[in-house]
Amino acid sequence: MDIIGTILWPIKWVIELILVGFHTLWSSIGMDPDAGITWILSIVGLVLIVRAALIPVFVKQIKSQRKTLEIAPQLKKIQDKYRGKRDQFSREAMSRETMELYKRTGTNPLSSCLPLLLQMPIFFGLFSVLNDAQHDKAGVGLLSRQLADSFANSELFGAPLRATFIDNGGNALVMVIAAVMVVLMTVSQFITQLQIMAKNMSPEAKNSPMFRQQKILLYILPLVFAVSGVAFPLGVMFYWLTSNFWTMGQQFLVIRNMPTPGSEAAAAREARLARRGKLPEVESAGAGGNTVVIEEKRPTQRAQPVGKARAKKTGGKKR
Repeated sequence: MDIIGTILWPIKWVIELILVGFHTLWSSIGMDPDAGITWILSIVGLVLIVRAALIPVFVKQIKSQRKTLEIAPQLKKIQDKYRGKRDQFSREAMSRETMELYKRTGTNPLSSCLPLLLQMPIFFGLFSVLNDAQHDKAGVGLLSRQLADSFANSELFGAPLRATFIDNGGNALVMVIAAVMVVLMTVSQFITQLQIMAKNMSPEAKNSPMFRQQKILLYILPLVFAVSGVAFPLGVMFYWLTSNFWTMGQQFLVIRNMPTPGSEAAAAREARLARRGKLPEVESAGAGGNTVVIEEKRPTQRAQPVGKARAKKTGGKKR
């Protein structure tokens, strides 16, 4: 076993445990154990378990992204400070000031990639499990030779789950289903990125170099999905598509309820709270429904001391 196989072995074992567990569940309630829909629902169950387990990591990613967006103006100032300076001293100074900014604000630019990095071994593990199953190979754990054969021969509307767009055995239905799924994956990925860029960035962040980079990725990533999707089996594509839908819904809820300060989504949230009378600055008072506005106390001006001669002229009395 090579090093990649050694790394994927425990991941594949857990994937097979969850996959076979859901397959057993659906079979126990009367579904055909050899039907494609039974295996697809098992894959959907696998997605739900994996993504639910990654929610804490996703929350950490959102907090890191918010900090990154908040320091974008400061980061732009550093970049403008050394713009056009290509000597070694300037590059080192720019790098040092950037790292000091990240350290001072507790920001890690790589943490936003953590959920994706954690999902990649799972994705490759699933691909390996389904690829072995489509060749009637037993898995490393609970996916027996019999279950592998069941998956390999399962079909959805006559399209084998082990087939791909480019390796379809002359089955036109496989090409149609695969093409539809590639389009759905591409659109869901595009919408997810567009939500962040259009609604969850402050005006300062939209003027930063990071925004321009994300704008490029907005069009490149869906293209990657479209090109690579044609080579994956339908079973793997169902996992990918379900995971994309989860990400899109999860991102919508986060942007709606925890938007980046100063963004369009934050203004929309404040407007919703204002209509409901739930803004933090305004508090309800009693049953009368009156509102109490808390005003800051203005500092009083210090009285200047009055001398004796001035007091006599003004008629003041000495106390």
